[in-house]
Amino acid sequence: MKVFGIALGCALGFTASLASVVAAEKYPAAMIRIIVPFPAGGTTDILARHVAQALGDKLKVNTIVENRPGASGIVGSEAVAKAAPDGGTLLVAATHHVINPTLYRKLPYDTRKDFAPVALLATVPNALVVHPGVPAKTVADLIALAKKDPGKLSFGSTGVGGANHLAGEMFKLATGTDILHVPYRGAAPAMNDLLGGHIPMMFDSLPTVLPVASNGDLRVLGVTSLARAKSLPDVPTLDEAGVKGFEAMAWFGMYMSAGSAPGEPRQQLVAAVQEILASDAIKDAFSKLGVEPGTLFGDKFGGYVESEINKWGGVVKSAQVPLQ
Repeated sequence: MKVFGIALGCALGFTASLASVVAAEKYPAAMIRIIVPFPAGGTTDILARHVAQALGDKLKVNTIVENRPGASGIVGSEAVAKAAPDGGTLLVAATHHVINPTLYRKLPYDTRKDFAPVALLATVPNALVVHPGVPAKTVADLIALAKKDPGKLSFGSTGVGGANHLAGEMFKLATGTDILHVPYRGAAPAMNDLLGGHIPMMFDSLPTVLPVASNGDLRVLGVTSLARAKSLPDVPTLDEAGVKGFEAMAWFGMYMSAGSAPGEPRQQLVAAVQEILASDAIKDAFSKLGVEPGTLFGDKFGGYVESEINKWGGVVKSAQVPLQ
């Protein structure tokens, strides 16, 4: 019995030591660079910076966010696809990432094969917003205005193929209106032009819209989810406003080079991001932005990415968006 006790004690001691070694295992990359394929100030950038700080603290590495805009996210995405598979270069991208495979005739990477999905970081409705100078108080007013002068109104977007671009195309299809699309190189420059009155309207996600709408600098006509946004309870959905069945949610995901999957460091990243998104600090920060933390990780997120590639591919074809 004494011998058994000693053996058991040794075994437990070894197990505890092993657990300590695993828990203390260092992340393989000395620094994490999170590439955001849009300019600073947009929703993708805001969310990436929240996650970057928490990720650096959890993995005990320096973490920086690098904005590399261009070609609807392709420039930044290519940098991650071709990065060394050591977990040192990550991508935080929006819905455009799963739209581009259908929209572009040729990409410098394979969206399905060259990225290892890490996590769905957040989901958020878009809002239909207009400059205060636009004489439309409701969605119905805006539709009537667009039909009165076909082609006169325009809407801005983060670029060809982005979620807010296709939300605009879906709106045109659903309402039978002719509205000119004006692409920008990200949410921030598009929003700046909207605030300046250079474009009359756009669809944009709530984290970008809420701060300026609360000041009265923009008028929010509706949200693109089927249920009202908690952060804008008095604003109707497009469905409620008469555009029946309209839904166009934006979402944001984290990826790494596929060369490192399915082993480390992807497993460490998945575990770390899952803990971060479940934390009260991130929940509180995201809530203030009108954003819901994601709940899909690793392979489950990968399955969602595949379904979204198919879904948005159908929208691109139905809206007859010209291939790039």
